[in-house]
Amino acid sequence: MQLQDPFSILLSKYHTNISFGLTHQQVLENKEKFGKNSLDKPQKIPLFVQLIQVFKEPIMALLLFAAFLALVVNTYESFYHQEVNFLETIGIFTAIFLSAFVTLAMENKSQKAFESLNKLLENNKVRVIRDGVMQLIGQENIVVGDILFLESGDKIPSDCKILQCQDLFCDESSLTGESFPVAKTVCLRENANESMLYRGCFITQGNAKALCIRVGNQTEFGKIALALKDVSNLSTPLQEKLKSLSGKITIFGILAAFLAFFIQIGIFFSQGELGLQIVADIFVSSVVLIVACVPEGLPAIVAISLSLNIIKMSKQNALVKKLVACESIGCVNIICSDKTGTLTQNQMCVQQSFIRDRIFKDDKTIDEISNSPFKDSMIFLLNNAILNSTAEVTLEEGKYKFIGNPTECALLVYSYKLGVDYKQIREEGKIIQVYPFSSETKNMTTLVEIGDKTLAFSKGSPEKILAQCDLMQCQDLQKIQKQILYYQQQAYRVIAFAYKVLPFAESSIYTRESLESKMEFSGFVAITDPLRLEVFDAICECKKAGIEVKILTGDNLETAKAIGKKLGLLQKDSLALEAKDIELMTKTQLLQNLPKIKIIARSTPSIKMQIVNTLKSMGNVVALTGDGINDAPALKNADIGIAMGISGTEVSKEASDIILLNDSFATIVKAIEWGRGIYQNFQRFIQFQLIVNLSSVLIVLGVVIMGFSTPFTALQLLWVNLIMDGPPAIILALEPISKNLMAQKPIKRNANILTKDMLVLIITSGIFISFVCLMQYFTNFLGVNEEEKSSTLFTLFVVFQLFNAFNARELSYQSIFINFANNSLMLCVFLLTFILQIFIVEFGGKAFGVNPLSLEVWIKILLVGFSVIVLGEVLRFIQRQAKSLD
Repeated sequence: MQLQDPFSILLSKYHTNISFGLTHQQVLENKEKFGKNSLDKPQKIPLFVQLIQVFKEPIMALLLFAAFLALVVNTYESFYHQEVNFLETIGIFTAIFLSAFVTLAMENKSQKAFESLNKLLENNKVRVIRDGVMQLIGQENIVVGDILFLESGDKIPSDCKILQCQDLFCDESSLTGESFPVAKTVCLRENANESMLYRGCFITQGNAKALCIRVGNQTEFGKIALALKDVSNLSTPLQEKLKSLSGKITIFGILAAFLAFFIQIGIFFSQGELGLQIVADIFVSSVVLIVACVPEGLPAIVAISLSLNIIKMSKQNALVKKLVACESIGCVNIICSDKTGTLTQNQMCVQQSFIRDRIFKDDKTIDEISNSPFKDSMIFLLNNAILNSTAEVTLEEGKYKFIGNPTECALLVYSYKLGVDYKQIREEGKIIQVYPFSSETKNMTTLVEIGDKTLAFSKGSPEKILAQCDLMQCQDLQKIQKQILYYQQQAYRVIAFAYKVLPFAESSIYTRESLESKMEFSGFVAITDPLRLEVFDAICECKKAGIEVKILTGDNLETAKAIGKKLGLLQKDSLALEAKDIELMTKTQLLQNLPKIKIIARSTPSIKMQIVNTLKSMGNVVALTGDGINDAPALKNADIGIAMGISGTEVSKEASDIILLNDSFATIVKAIEWGRGIYQNFQRFIQFQLIVNLSSVLIVLGVVIMGFSTPFTALQLLWVNLIMDGPPAIILALEPISKNLMAQKPIKRNANILTKDMLVLIITSGIFISFVCLMQYFTNFLGVNEEEKSSTLFTLFVVFQLFNAFNARELSYQSIFINFANNSLMLCVFLLTFILQIFIVEFGGKAFGVNPLSLEVWIKILLVGFSVIVLGEVLRFIQRQAKSLD
């Protein structure tokens, strides 16, 4: 295409060339002059502002009010009665600010994790021409003046001016809100909308060569980026469930605190001892009891757990885009997987070829083959593979690097092996019109000019290409089909080729239908794509975990069946069908047959959507893989949409919930294991918190109802609250994945996060801890002296909760000692918290209302505290026996 003057001016303005692109030095100069292709990040909120936001939370505000009330009352008492203890008040303020800083630390840790995740998500790869070579670079490295090559499914990395295009349509809904794709063309006017491509939008059809003219904040997207970032954080279904549970616990805590407050007021009033100091103390203790009951740290724990686990999952090649996927993937019981690149290695290599009417032994180059109709067909096939393609390959350190569709790249490598330089062929040919491949058409057709000839090249599925051809006399249809079937049954991917010589080069006089009729059959190639080494073990693990695998592939039925047999997916009663068979079924027939259907070949996006919807209607939780632009609706509709990070289009990645960075099926299985682990960790954390809540309320109410003042001081309860929401709880939420996790059945979609077994442990342990502590309060069965009683009860309760954390780790029927040493961090936190408890008791004095304890008492407390683990082991033993009887 001859560039017009306006284009020449534009290219010279940015010191670039349409064929050569920028040099390395020009890239550096343009980056310095026009800026980087990154958006400004919002300013970080100052620490003191974050602290104010924490204190705006209702629970923290109530606690702060209680602390100031205690300060005012103590100040009043110091002026008028000279009897005051400021140490406890100072301790309360210290505990409040310590709790606030712990919350801030967790939230900032979570935010940093999400920032790391966003960096991974923004790593969009783009094809550019630099130093005359096609390269694949990250979008953040794009500079003004770069020559970009974009095609269907690509996300546009910067604002660009179209230089050349073929049948180009663009989705600009992210900028304009318009849901229909916009037609694009070459236009000489510099800022004409029809010739502009905008950052953040997608190519939905066709391809283009474009000049980058704006990057970063100068792009249209960059100008509204701050407005786009101002989106409220959506909570996940599990977070909503936990919020509801937290609300119920809060109501329980408030009712218990009100009851304790009024009972104590009544007791002191009846004894004639009611005074301002006593009322203030009772009020502060009641408020702290609410704080001890309310799991205010739950949102922060959930957020940090999700964010840190998402980062861990990304290191396992599963990039989670949406928080909801992190929890939902643990419930998946059916995986609908593509074949190419997911079950296979996506390392395409042409192994065999059938040219004209015979198998070609490729031990000769094209120049070594004598002139004949056979050689002509070979040339037409290779020209088809080269010109009817958008792929590129480069040779780096003796290895071919694929840029673009792996199948097309394999064909280019094949042409090299036969002595044909594909770049030279492309220079000699002129592309007039392109009809890109789609899962509906199953072929790609390109109209080209080579010298004085105009030709239409078409390549695609054998059945589609053969249907377009009028075979020559030397070609036997049955022989060709038999040969194709042979290769397909050996799990080869077969690509067929056809061509047509045309009298005119004007594309407007031809329709796709007219081009794709009465063509001449050139032949076909058989391409190998080996199974991934790890995929067989992953399939076996799915079966063990109660997860069903179905293959939905665009490949031929015979090829898909060969893969299915190798993976052990096809049993005696299993069905392997084509998409057209599904289309002929009624809804009732599909519901009846779907459990037996393991493979659907020649699958289309509409069929994928139908299968996903039907499976979901049957109560299944469905994960679906997809890589094409047309897979986006089905990916959005699946419970978990999984896109391919290497071979997937940017459109499919945008629509997905999870991106596989290595495209491997085994990564999906690993992600499911992580999802189950995250869900169980939430259960562990909740189990731990509810036992602390129940036991603390029962102890306080038990003592108060019997006519005594609350057994714990406000500062003691705040320390318990720090344990409940602090490191021990966080470690539970980050517990390593259990070894037997994938031997369990999938979690049901609407399963209650509180299981029956959890409730048994929570109620039994809560009552047991309360009973033992109350017995110590009323009977002093540990035999401590009067000065040690308060310290003993406080320490006994804390030790109970530390041991209780080990009980909370185990959600199944097995003993806690089996995995006791698996979480070394848990053991360290236990020891550290216990050492802090010793420090508080031995040196806390008046601030905590405690006195030092003897070594004998410490040993007694540890032995009694360990009894909660014995209780848990007894309960699990009973559950194991009951299960064995079932």
